[in-house]
Amino acid sequence: MRKIIAALNMTVDGICDHTVGIPDVEIHQHYTELLGQGDAILYGKTTYQLMEYWRTFLENPSEEKSMNDFATAIDRIPKIVFSHTLKNVDWQSATLANNDLKETVLELKQQSGENIFIGSRSLIIQLLKLNLIDELQLCIYPMVEGKGLALFEEIYDRIIFKLVKTKIFNSGAIILYYQLLLY
Repeated sequence: MRKIIAALNMTVDGICDHTVGIPDVEIHQHYTELLGQGDAILYGKTTYQLMEYWRTFLENPSEEKSMNDFATAIDRIPKIVFSHTLKNVDWQSATLANNDLKETVLELKQQSGENIFIGSRSLIIQLLKLNLIDELQLCIYPMVEGKGLALFEEIYDRIIFKLVKTKIFNSGAIILYYQLLLY
């Protein structure tokens, strides 16, 4: 059975806007490797549209190899997009979800293969409420943003996590790997 892994960047104050943070070579390398360990990544409309930014590096590579490598990795991994308003997606490796989130995740979980990643705040919140996330990987940047979307602001029930691993980057960012315990 596949694992459903929510992987998200956030600041010390819990802000998880994809436009904040301080990713560097090490973090890009980490996420490039992580994407190579999965069969798909699930996005909501907003995050999908933000991630389309990486397509520009395929046509006009950066001087930074780690960014180009990440762009290649994000281009390769199949993306399933959940949206009530998008009628189509034009990224070749992306498709619009045919079913609702719960049904899609339950179906993907039962299939054989590699991990399924969740890369959108809104989907993570929904899946936490449905108890369908196996692992939470939070990359915490050593900064306070002060404004923006907080990851857990719409969670009203207790959820207990077990810390199973950490990874520290030279920049001071840290990834906390949590398993979700049943609550």
